Parts: sequence; C-alpha cells; structure tokens
Amino acid sequence: MNEQLLEQKVWLVAVNMGYGHQRTAYSLRSLAFNGKIINADDYQGIPKKDKKIWDNSEKFYTFISRCKDIPLVGKFIFSLYDNIQKIFSFYPKRNLSAPNFVLKQVFSLIKMGWGKDLIKKLKEKSLPLISTFYMPVFAADFFNFSGKIFCVICDADISRTWVSLKPEESKIKYFVPNERVVERLKLYGVREENIFLTGYPLPEENIGTENLEILKNDLSYRLLNLDPERRYCQEYGVLINKYLGDLPQKSNHPLTIMFTIGGAGAQKEIAIQAVQSLSKEIKEGNIKLVLSAGTRNNIKEYFKRSIQKLKLGKEVDIIFDEKIDRYFEKFNLALRKTDVLWTKPSELSFYVALGIPIIISPPIGSQEDFNKEWLLRMNSGIVQRNPKYTDQWFFDYLKRGMFAKAAFNGFIEAEKMGTFNIKKIISKCSG
Repeated sequence: MNEQLLEQKVWLVAVNMGYGHQRTAYSLRSLAFNGKIINADDYQGIPKKDKKIWDNSEKFYTFISRCKDIPLVGKFIFSLYDNIQKIFSFYPKRNLSAPNFVLKQVFSLIKMGWGKDLIKKLKEKSLPLISTFYMPVFAADFFNFSGKIFCVICDADISRTWVSLKPEESKIKYFVPNERVVERLKLYGVREENIFLTGYPLPEENIGTENLEILKNDLSYRLLNLDPERRYCQEYGVLINKYLGDLPQKSNHPLTIMFTIGGAGAQKEIAIQAVQSLSKEIKEGNIKLVLSAGTRNNIKEYFKRSIQKLKLGKEVDIIFDEKIDRYFEKFNLALRKTDVLWTKPSELSFYVALGIPIIISPPIGSQEDFNKEWLLRMNSGIVQRNPKYTDQWFFDYLKRGMFAKAAFNGFIEAEKMGTFNIKKIISKCSG
C-alpha cells in the first residue's frame, strides 16, 4: 500500500515569476514528493550561474509587466517584447512548428548547462515530473530525465515558446485547460498522444470532492448576492435547481468584491480608484471590498495608506502573507465568500469554473489577451468600465443580473475537474 502511494507522488516544479505558475502548482501540492514544491529558480544548492539567469529573467519580467505605465516610451517597449512572445491568430490553421526567438534563446542557455543541476538532483529518485513552466520540462527532456515529463498549461492559449524545438521527438506530455490549447499544440507539432485535456487545476478546498459539494454550496449563497432583484434566478430557476437544488433563504456574507494584484504589482492604482468610488457604499455596509496584495509588502503598505486616506479601516480587508503558500491559503479561503473577482485575465481566468464572475481589468501581454477572449466567449467575464465610476456601472450590472449570469455560465461551461483529472493520470504512472 505504501509503495503504491509512493508511485503516485511526483517532482512538482514551479518558478517564482508572478503568481501564476506557483498558484497552479499549489493546487497540485498533495502530489508533491515530501510535500514540497520545488522552485526551479530558487532551490537549495542552485548554481550561481543558473540563479543569475533566473534573477535577470525575473527582473526583466517585472519591468515589462510595469513598463506600460512609463510615460511616452513604456507602451512602445512593451509592444516590442509582446511581439516577440506573440501568439499568432488561430485561423487559418497552418503549420506553426517553427521555433520562435525566445524558444531559441532558452535552448541556447540549456545547451550551455542551464537547468542541468536541477535535473541531476531530480534523477536521484525515479518519479514523474510535473512543471507549471516550460523551462524545467525542456531541461528534463534535454538532459535525459528517465521518468515521465508533464507540463501544465496555465493560459487559454499559448505561444510557440511552450513547445520544444523538435516537438515530434520530445517526450514532454501536456496537461491542457481547454480544447483551443489542444488544437494549438497540434499546430506546434506536438503528437496527439502527448496531449491530455484535463482542465486547469483548481484548488480542492474550493471544490470539495468530485461531487462539488463545497463549490455548489458557495455558489448557492453567491447567487443571492449577485441577483438582488431575482431577475436571473426567476428566469433560470429550473436550471439552477437542477444543479444546485433549492437556494438558501439569505446569503451568509455581504456582497463582496475581491481585487487581486499580479505578482509584479501592476494595476494597484485601479484597485484604489474602485475603493474610492465605492467608499460611500462600503461605509454604509452595502458592499465589502477585499484587496489581495499577495506577498509584496510594498503593495500591502500602499493599500493601507490609500485606505487610511479614504478614512476606511476595518471595512476593507487586505490579504497578504510573506510566505507564498500561506498567501494562497488565505486567498482560497477568502474566495469562498467572494462574489465578484476583479483581476487582469491571468491564470485566475479559469476560476470562473468556481462560479465566480470576473471583472476583467486590462490584459498585460498576448496570452492575457487570449484569456480575455476566452472569458468573453464563455460569457463569464465582464470588461471593467472606468474604475472612477464603479459605484455607477457596477450596481447597474448587478441589478440586471449580469453578474449572476456570468457566475452560473462559468460554473456550467468551464472545466472544474482539472485537479482530479491530473491526479488520475498520475496515478497510472510508475515513474
């Protein structure tokens, strides 16, 4: 029995570049050998030359994420980088297997030894490897890692950078969030048997078991807040009853918006503009706002100062922790009583499957443009209007039942079983 359990464990690898790759790994943490998620850019004993490459990459990523706000030249610099990472239009369908510039650069560094030390350490125990970023799986493939190699895709569409130089020869297998990425990988030359349509891995603490008992319970209360005039619930009452049963008499929490900031700290100003616009409603207890500051102390302090200037205190919650795993724990707990998630279209786009509608703030990068497109296609996201007038447009949408509709569409249409599907596939691996 113990041997069987051991066979189901994996080397679980992420990177500390934004929150997306670590958040994705966090949902799969029960699979991790010794309960540890390995950060490829910051593990014990990482060679100095490898660490320098990662640090420079992270600094560049942070700069690019923020540079849109730089007057005059910022948007130009960002557009140059984004064009390098561009995801080409899906139609007309054609062979897109030719490697791009970024991929060639990544492999030139791998050929010089980048990642070799990490793979050498992982070879000490024969386990499958799951990475939420492409570089570790490329390194594993290149340096002859003996176990199965899996890569989790964190976006609704991906650039050529996520696929090896010679995909037809690669042993890398992909856990994919949607059908578009399946077809995209095929255009990039990945063999069909190496693609698994699992859905994005969502946190089990927000789902429950495969019966979805936690998710359905939370959505039942959420719908009451999102449909104050019962327009949506009356029109679609039969459908709601089919999936959720009878709704409670009243919600177990006040109407709550969570605004979450990405790892690079971009768009924090939008959050404060929304707080300012809603300050009267917040003080009167008509709405609760939660600001998710992540692990960055400077973002937390910015939020605290801004809230104090608006003479708001306990009425606005701030989610923060210096430790990434504790931050995710707090974030997932707060999500259970969050009615609307306001965020740029990152990996959090897939959280609409939990029945949480998303207010879409401006995308940063080509992949987020495609995530936004996916949210709108699913009818589970609503593009933000001017945050200075949130008190007007938000309540107009609320009264019309638009958020309730988006919440239920996400719950019905988006894949919820990603974590369970990945575990089932891994359970069949013996290393």
